Amino acid sequence: MPSSASPLRQTKRLFRLPPDQLEAARSWFDHGERTPRKPRYASSVVLIRDSPEGTQTYLGYRSGSSPLGAIAFPGGTIDDEADFEPVPWYGPSAAKWAQMMGLEDHQQARAFVVAAIRELFEETGILLAGQDESSLVEGGDSEEWMRARLAVAEQEKSFPQLLDRWGLGLRTDLLKPLSRWLSPDFAHRRFDTRYFAAAQPVSQQPSLLSGKGVWASWIGAGKVIAERSTSSLGDLADQDDTRGLNLSEVSSPAVETILEKIASARGCIAYLSHKRPLRVYHPELVLVEGEPMLEVETLTAPEGGSLQRGR
Repeated sequence: MPSSASPLRQTKRLFRLPPDQLEAARSWFDHGERTPRKPRYASSVVLIRDSPEGTQTYLGYRSGSSPLGAIAFPGGTIDDEADFEPVPWYGPSAAKWAQMMGLEDHQQARAFVVAAIRELFEETGILLAGQDESSLVEGGDSEEWMRARLAVAEQEKSFPQLLDRWGLGLRTDLLKPLSRWLSPDFAHRRFDTRYFAAAQPVSQQPSLLSGKGVWASWIGAGKVIAERSTSSLGDLADQDDTRGLNLSEVSSPAVETILEKIASARGCIAYLSHKRPLRVYHPELVLVEGEPMLEVETLTAPEGGSLQRGR
């Protein structure tokens, strides 16, 4: 009897480049292929919550031609010192995380996880940490909390020092691995990024980092995807490099692809509990009728059930 489940198919997708990347892309073609710059390790967290309009995710503006996209999920590069320091740890072991992420180096896997939780804390104030394996710290709106975020962001205090001061350990069980994305070879700044997902804790609310954050908001994934060909998201962020641009031009293939999966899922629990194969994505620069575009091979099946019967 044939299966009623959606077939797992691979398809090649094309994504437009942000305007500020076009010069580098054309130079890559004009001068022939060169040795790509070595990517820096990075982590990014897809924070999600359920709402009456469907599953929402927290997106923010990133300046300076970030490899994560001008509008992206919270994230950033691994701190080669602080993210490798010992910290109290609850949830899957570093060895288990390495297995889930397809890594042989347990310490490297551990650093990706620490960086993910640290970057989420710096950029949103959400802290996935508790005093034991079943508790989660409350707060996020106090002056002390903001000062702690700024101290970590400006490297005045390391993240492990903060956790030690507050008597907290990382709740790594609240993170779910999603995928690995490599920046295209032509890019001047390249990341090797591990994406994770986490549900918004009931006792915490995200907020901009004082004096540093520009724009961030909860956005319905389905709405963003439905309006992807318009400039609605770019206009909402209202920045010089986002106004009048569509989703592909203000984000990255990683962000757009993940948003598609969130939009197709039956809520947070279904999305977080979905068992994903380990996938590595490496967008390739191609010319389409003389225009540089990014080509990515993706899976067509939804993650976490489909909102549409038979999809």
